[in-house]
Amino acid sequence: MDSTIKDGNHGLGPASQWVVRWSHLIKPKSNVLDVACGHGRHMHYISDLGHLATGMDRSALAIQTAQNYGKAVLADLENGPWPLESEGKIIAFGAVIVTNYLWRPLFPFILNSLEENGILIYETFSQGNEAVGKPSRPDFLLHRNELLKVCENLRVIAFEDGYLEMPNRFVQRIVAVRETNPPAGLNKPPAYLL
Repeated sequence: MDSTIKDGNHGLGPASQWVVRWSHLIKPKSNVLDVACGHGRHMHYISDLGHLATGMDRSALAIQTAQNYGKAVLADLENGPWPLESEGKIIAFGAVIVTNYLWRPLFPFILNSLEENGILIYETFSQGNEAVGKPSRPDFLLHRNELLKVCENLRVIAFEDGYLEMPNRFVQRIVAVRETNPPAGLNKPPAYLL
């Protein structure tokens, strides 16, 4: 069971403001991966910016819509193998986007899907969300500063951990770059509240 929103409309509507805010960091005409893409709202946004979008999700219905915006892969990310490999190697992308989704065993695959100087844009629910809505299970809520720890070998550009309204939710979000030779001391900024 995953932590995506289970309302049948996951992936519809406008792109996350976090994705919109940081998408300018993606190199022009990049290949961009949207993990647990739902109906492809971020694929749509990214393709409109001139990037090549690839999305993957376990919902066949969602993938039917997502394929309008790029390559759409039907895959059970939690019970099957990582679906984006070629000759035994994980396919690398110029950017990886993850929103409203958490399955911790995928962290290594997500990070290894970033090419050199690739951008990770990640936003999902965090501890505290159980007080305001779903998801509420601890398995689906990030621990305090967890994304900072996951990205400790990347250069962190932005990090937020806190409460947002409309809809009310606790989120953690990060933007990080997989640098070839990161400068010392730049990969662990302080945690900032929203």
